[in-house]
Amino acid sequence: MNDDMHDTPEASPPEGFILAPVGGVFAAHSGKLFARWRGESLQLGFRVAPHQVNPGNACHGGMLCTFADILLSTAAHYQADIPRQFLPTISLQMDFLAPAPVGSWVQGEAQILKVTKNLLFSQALVQADGVTALRSSGVFRRGALLPDSGSDQALQLPGRTAR
Repeated sequence: MNDDMHDTPEASPPEGFILAPVGGVFAAHSGKLFARWRGESLQLGFRVAPHQVNPGNACHGGMLCTFADILLSTAAHYQADIPRQFLPTISLQMDFLAPAPVGSWVQGEAQILKVTKNLLFSQALVQADGVTALRSSGVFRRGALLPDSGSDQALQLPGRTAR
């Protein structure tokens, strides 16, 4: 197995996805995430690498949970009419529906369901090579404002309408 699978040409992301430095330092240790804009939604994705799998050679549930947490909160920054703020997770629900084998392309798209003064509610479906692998929902507390970062500039994705 090639430990650098996510860097090989056959493992490149689908058309329109660009490297997205989202999720902070912790996420960077998990693997590269990619993003693109589709309609009114941010899509995030990654290629399942050998260091992300369980003994069954499928993406580890912990990696899928990390990905869903980042997807749900990051999408809120771009899809909801809120300032850029820290969104600590209050609740995160996961339903694992199918495996995401090593080498598969995993991508998700979130819906922002409700935004209140203090909370944000969202849900997402995550697919592995086109098969729904995970259903997730989360509740996030609206925290302190965050300074602009390089991630913000990197996610000026083609097709995204300005807010």
